[in-house]
Amino acid sequence: MRKRYTITVNGIVQGVGFRPFVYKLAERYGLSGEVANTTQGVIIDIEGEDKDIDNFIEQIKYYPPPLADVQKVDKRERELKGCSSFVIKHSQGEEEKQTLISPDVAICDDCLAELFNPSDRRYLYPFINCTNCGPRFTIIEDVPYDRPKTTMKCFPMCAQCLDEYENPADRRFHAQPNACPACGPQVFLTDRRGEVLPVDDPIRETAELLRRGHIIAIKGLGGYHLACDAKNEQAVRELRSRKYREDKPFAVMFKDVDSALSYCHISVSEERLLKSIKRPIVLLKKKKESYDLAYQVAPENDFLGVLLPYTPLHYILFKYFTGPLVMTSANVSDEPIAYKDRDALERLAEIADYFLMHNREIRHRCDDSVTRIFRNREYLIRRSRGYAPRPILLQKQCKQILACGAEQKNTFCLTKGSYAFVSHHIGDLENLETLESFTEGIELYKRLFAVEPEIIAYDLHPEYLSTKYALQQDHPKKIGIQHHHAHIASCMAEHNLTGPVIGVAFDGTGYGTDGRIWGGEFLVADLKDFRRVAHLDYLPMPGGAKTIREPWRMAASYLLQLFKPADLEKESLPMVKKCGIERVTMLGELIDKQINSPLTSSMGRLFDAVSALLGIRETVNYEGQGAVELEQKARLWYNKDSSLSYQVQFKSDPEGWIIDQLTIILQVLDDLKSGRALEEIAYRFHLGVAELIVQTCVKIGDRFNISDICLGGGVFQNLLLLEMTLDRLTGQGFKTYIHRQVPTNDGGIALGQAVIANERSGN
Repeated sequence: MRKRYTITVNGIVQGVGFRPFVYKLAERYGLSGEVANTTQGVIIDIEGEDKDIDNFIEQIKYYPPPLADVQKVDKRERELKGCSSFVIKHSQGEEEKQTLISPDVAICDDCLAELFNPSDRRYLYPFINCTNCGPRFTIIEDVPYDRPKTTMKCFPMCAQCLDEYENPADRRFHAQPNACPACGPQVFLTDRRGEVLPVDDPIRETAELLRRGHIIAIKGLGGYHLACDAKNEQAVRELRSRKYREDKPFAVMFKDVDSALSYCHISVSEERLLKSIKRPIVLLKKKKESYDLAYQVAPENDFLGVLLPYTPLHYILFKYFTGPLVMTSANVSDEPIAYKDRDALERLAEIADYFLMHNREIRHRCDDSVTRIFRNREYLIRRSRGYAPRPILLQKQCKQILACGAEQKNTFCLTKGSYAFVSHHIGDLENLETLESFTEGIELYKRLFAVEPEIIAYDLHPEYLSTKYALQQDHPKKIGIQHHHAHIASCMAEHNLTGPVIGVAFDGTGYGTDGRIWGGEFLVADLKDFRRVAHLDYLPMPGGAKTIREPWRMAASYLLQLFKPADLEKESLPMVKKCGIERVTMLGELIDKQINSPLTSSMGRLFDAVSALLGIRETVNYEGQGAVELEQKARLWYNKDSSLSYQVQFKSDPEGWIIDQLTIILQVLDDLKSGRALEEIAYRFHLGVAELIVQTCVKIGDRFNISDICLGGGVFQNLLLLEMTLDRLTGQGFKTYIHRQVPTNDGGIALGQAVIANERSGN
């Protein structure tokens, strides 16, 4: 029987070849009607035999194009109107926008084959793309996603490109960034003053400059990279010096997986992630026996951040330069990535020797994503290019909420209905440039997804720039969210949990409800509220924030709780000798007089202190460096013998339990005095922290009858600790959840803030 339906398809269905896909399906099943992009999603008006329409809808639901993400299909029967053909209509505007935007994705295999085919008209054209690949989020200006609303509007298509664009049988049918050498963007090479160099082949010349040891700023999808030869020690050292980046590892781009295999161990899961359309930076274990990159690429680090080419330009560059390249964000440390041409020339003039540029505007900056594999699944560290702005699906409908996130690794989140739009990586909100990137990003997402927040959620820390921004906004409802509750709620939202759960939130710093610095927290939490039932005991941070950069200060704080300065000198500890008893004594005076020595319960600071006590890292050049190197030291003892963990002691507290940190430090000191290997001490410490978690969770689980646990906070980026903890919790019968869709660090905070605010608003 012949029927007519209006079908509305929601999800990521624009800019991904969805309308051509629908057109071809309609042709296959002999259906008539039309398809259009609207701000409500893709609307299909279809007529035909009922069984053919059922097959048509099944193909849409279960076999969409590679970049599409069909999340909802609605079907409504309509009166027959006797259409005789099927057409693609121009995009329409509606009152309420429901469109989702695809992230930028890597070049597809078909385009890659054409790129290196000498007989193809796009041979070696660095902007080749089709409906299955290329830029999306970084070039869009408004929805619906059509060429006039992207930065490609400046490039009218030539006759051949237009033929492809209008041909339903062509892979580039309605591919909005479609272009060729005759009509599309062009690449050019400049010096650091912006003067264009008269070279025949800018990419080939760039490869030659890299061979000579130069540093090149290369314009990509979401911003500029700074590139140099990863095997040239002098070039890498110079890049560090100019960028003011002392030790933090650089990412390295390899030509292909085989090239990377010469330097790193790569599992099947890691290879799949490296080659995925998202093309993130993946942390891989170095092959020490064959690793010969410049030492300064990733000093004192067992892992290397590896990525593969993801734009045509990258692939062409590797045609001429086959070795590995450092590819790091183009900025001075702590500033946002440069993405506008003039800004890049101004900010990078003292870093880059030359600039490989092009004339396709980047509308939105977007850093590379960073991730790794844990237990055969992805475990995100930074969620950005390739992932954002794809939404997180929520189990419960949400009001329109803006969650402003944290200070470090900032992302914000906008919610609407069942979608949580967690932003691309913004960075640390410590300067005007990053704050501007934050505010511009919020306005962009509000416009793209038609969100007008009814509620603003923010961190309780009064000095966070994200908090100050929230409080300055003219909104009737603002809700402050405790930092560690947000960590746990974020994990709960990912796994559709409503609670109560036991939340273990371990990180470096987070403002507590008592005004102190929390970070070693055990909560009983749901999505509305929490109760702090256990935590590490408070200890002073002499020097305040300085302690984060100088972990020896935190180690000294522990020691000064255990020894008088005169007795401490007799202990002959390597750290005290290295830093000087006078400096340690001075910190004791700060603590006694309560001068700039805030109290903290932070697990991150405990890791820092142990790293300093063992002489691994008394000062750090990037966040978490001491903890990273302590984990590496512990891994050297992994499987060596069945070392016993450090014992844990609890103190009674009206709210639950306080965990005695000094007991752990005393055991570390005893092992140091007895001459135990540093690797074993580091390993025993990790075991001790895992045991601390398990014993505390058992106490909480018994008292509150809870068996679900959520782990959150940057400390759980330590995979050795995470592995030990999960194994032991499972052995005790707990079901434990970790982050998989957003980072466990502060990059995932905004999601938690949003769902808590939604519950507290009475939704």
